[in-house]
Amino acid sequence: MSIKKGDVVSLSYRLTNDAGEELDKAEKAEPFSYLHGYGQIVPGLEQELLGLDVGAHKKVTVQPDQGYGEIEPRLRTSARRDQFPDGAEMHVGQRFAADVGTGQPIVFTVTEVNGDDVQLDGNHPLAGETLHFDVEVLEVRQATPEELAHGHAHGEDGHDHD
Repeated sequence: MSIKKGDVVSLSYRLTNDAGEELDKAEKAEPFSYLHGYGQIVPGLEQELLGLDVGAHKKVTVQPDQGYGEIEPRLRTSARRDQFPDGAEMHVGQRFAADVGTGQPIVFTVTEVNGDDVQLDGNHPLAGETLHFDVEVLEVRQATPEELAHGHAHGEDGHDHD
Protein backbone atom coordinates (compact mmCIF):
# COMPACT_ATOMS: atom_id res chain seq x y z
CA MET A 1 0.00 0.00 0.00
CA SER A 2 1.41 3.39 -1.00
CA ILE A 3 1.25 6.39 1.32
CA LYS A 4 -1.56 8.82 0.53
CA LYS A 5 -3.49 11.48 2.40
CA GLY A 6 -5.60 9.98 5.15
CA ASP A 7 -3.32 7.01 5.82
CA VAL A 8 -1.78 6.19 9.16
CA VAL A 9 1.93 5.73 8.54
CA SER A 10 4.39 4.07 10.93
CA LEU A 11 8.07 4.86 10.48
CA SER A 12 11.42 4.20 11.98
CA TYR A 13 13.78 7.07 11.41
CA ARG A 14 16.97 8.80 12.43
CA LEU A 15 17.14 12.59 12.30
CA THR A 16 20.49 14.38 12.17
CA ASN A 17 21.68 17.93 11.59
CA ASP A 18 24.36 19.12 9.13
CA ALA A 19 27.09 18.16 11.62
CA GLY A 20 25.76 14.58 11.73
CA GLU A 21 24.57 14.91 15.33
CA GLU A 22 21.54 12.77 16.10
CA LEU A 23 18.58 14.97 17.01
CA ASP A 24 15.83 12.37 17.26
CA LYS A 25 15.00 8.80 16.31
CA ALA A 26 12.27 6.18 16.37
CA GLU A 27 13.25 2.52 16.39
CA LYS A 28 11.39 -0.30 14.63
CA ALA A 29 10.33 -1.66 18.03
CA GLU A 30 8.67 1.67 18.90
CA PRO A 31 7.83 3.33 15.58
CA PHE A 32 6.53 6.84 15.07
CA SER A 33 2.98 6.90 13.68
CA TYR A 34 1.17 9.86 12.18
CA LEU A 35 -1.78 10.74 9.97
CA HIS A 36 -0.43 11.59 6.53
CA GLY A 37 -1.54 14.85 4.94
CA TYR A 38 -2.62 16.50 8.20
CA GLY A 39 0.49 18.55 8.97
CA GLN A 40 1.73 16.34 11.79
CA ILE A 41 5.26 16.14 10.45
CA VAL A 42 7.36 18.81 8.76
CA PRO A 43 6.09 19.60 5.24
CA GLY A 44 9.35 18.72 3.49
CA LEU A 45 9.36 15.20 4.90
CA GLU A 46 5.64 14.64 4.40
CA GLN A 47 5.94 15.60 0.72
CA GLU A 48 8.84 13.18 0.18
CA LEU A 49 7.00 10.26 1.80
CA LEU A 50 3.90 10.58 -0.37
CA GLY A 51 3.57 7.50 -2.60
CA LEU A 52 6.18 5.37 -0.83
CA ASP A 53 5.36 1.73 -0.10
CA VAL A 54 5.84 -0.36 3.04
CA GLY A 55 9.49 -1.38 3.28
CA ALA A 56 10.77 1.69 1.46
CA HIS A 57 13.93 3.32 2.78
CA LYS A 58 14.60 6.94 1.94
CA LYS A 59 17.06 9.63 2.91
CA VAL A 60 15.46 13.06 2.87
CA THR A 61 17.09 16.45 3.39
CA VAL A 62 14.67 19.14 4.53
CA GLN A 63 15.64 22.80 4.32
CA PRO A 64 14.50 25.13 7.14
CA ASP A 65 11.65 26.66 5.12
CA GLN A 66 10.12 23.17 4.74
CA GLY A 67 11.06 22.11 8.28
CA TYR A 68 10.72 24.19 11.41
CA GLY A 69 11.22 27.51 9.65
CA GLU A 70 13.96 30.08 9.63
CA ILE A 71 15.05 31.74 12.84
CA GLU A 72 12.84 34.77 13.46
CA PRO A 73 14.75 37.45 15.39
CA ARG A 74 11.46 39.01 16.56
CA LEU A 75 10.84 35.84 18.63
CA ARG A 76 13.97 36.50 20.67
CA THR A 77 13.26 38.84 23.55
CA SER A 78 14.01 39.61 27.14
CA ALA A 79 11.81 39.89 30.21
CA ARG A 80 12.22 40.91 33.81
CA ARG A 81 12.09 38.21 36.45
CA ASP A 82 9.12 40.00 38.09
CA GLN A 83 7.05 39.30 34.93
CA PHE A 84 6.99 35.63 35.89
CA PRO A 85 4.91 34.06 38.68
CA ASP A 86 6.27 34.55 42.20
CA GLY A 87 8.74 31.83 43.09
CA ALA A 88 9.17 30.69 39.48
CA GLU A 89 12.62 29.22 39.08
CA MET A 90 14.35 30.51 35.97
CA HIS A 91 17.12 28.41 34.43
CA VAL A 92 18.59 28.00 30.95
CA GLY A 93 16.66 25.44 28.91
CA GLN A 94 13.41 25.91 30.82
CA ARG A 95 10.41 26.08 28.49
CA PHE A 96 7.01 27.64 29.00
CA ALA A 97 4.07 28.82 26.92
CA ALA A 98 2.95 32.43 26.82
CA ASP A 99 0.06 34.17 25.11
CA VAL A 100 1.44 37.04 23.06
CA GLY A 101 -1.92 38.14 21.68
CA THR A 102 -1.92 35.97 18.54
CA GLY A 103 -4.56 33.55 19.78
CA GLN A 104 -2.02 30.73 19.91
CA PRO A 105 0.45 30.40 22.77
CA ILE A 106 4.12 30.47 21.86
CA VAL A 107 6.58 28.18 23.60
CA PHE A 108 9.60 30.12 24.82
CA THR A 109 12.93 28.70 25.96
CA VAL A 110 15.05 30.50 28.53
CA THR A 111 18.44 31.07 26.90
CA GLU A 112 20.11 33.18 29.58
CA VAL A 113 19.44 34.41 33.10
CA ASN A 114 21.42 37.41 34.24
CA GLY A 115 20.17 38.74 37.57
CA ASP A 116 16.65 40.03 36.97
CA ASP A 117 17.04 39.86 33.17
CA VAL A 118 15.75 36.70 31.45
CA GLN A 119 16.55 36.13 27.76
CA LEU A 120 13.90 34.16 25.85
CA ASP A 121 13.67 32.50 22.45
CA GLY A 122 10.28 31.65 20.94
CA ASN A 123 11.73 29.93 17.88
CA HIS A 124 11.35 26.17 17.60
CA PRO A 125 14.58 24.54 18.84
CA LEU A 126 15.21 23.23 15.31
CA ALA A 127 14.40 26.49 13.50
CA GLY A 128 17.11 27.37 11.01
CA GLU A 129 18.39 23.78 10.90
CA THR A 130 18.70 21.67 7.76
CA LEU A 131 17.23 18.33 8.75
CA HIS A 132 18.50 14.97 7.49
CA PHE A 133 16.06 12.07 7.83
CA ASP A 134 16.89 8.42 7.22
CA VAL A 135 13.45 6.81 7.09
CA GLU A 136 11.99 3.34 6.73
CA VAL A 137 8.26 2.91 6.11
CA LEU A 138 7.09 0.11 8.40
CA GLU A 139 3.32 0.17 8.00
CA VAL A 140 0.66 2.02 6.00
CA ARG A 141 -3.03 1.61 6.69
CA GLN A 142 -6.17 3.54 5.98
CA ALA A 143 -7.13 5.75 8.91
CA THR A 144 -10.33 4.94 10.77
CA PRO A 145 -13.22 7.40 10.60
CA GLU A 146 -12.49 8.28 14.25
CA GLU A 147 -8.83 9.04 13.49
CA LEU A 148 -9.85 11.23 10.54
CA ALA A 149 -12.39 13.06 12.71
CA HIS A 150 -9.79 13.61 15.44
CA GLY A 151 -7.09 14.56 12.93
CA HIS A 152 -4.42 12.20 14.29
CA ALA A 153 -3.45 8.54 14.54
CA HIS A 154 -4.56 6.50 17.54
CA GLY A 155 -2.63 3.72 19.25
CA GLU A 156 -2.96 0.01 18.53
CA ASP A 157 -5.86 -0.27 20.98
CA GLY A 158 -7.77 2.45 19.14
CA HIS A 159 -7.36 5.14 21.79
CA ASP A 160 -5.54 8.45 21.86
CA HIS A 161 -2.10 8.30 23.45
CA ASP A 162 -1.20 11.93 23.99
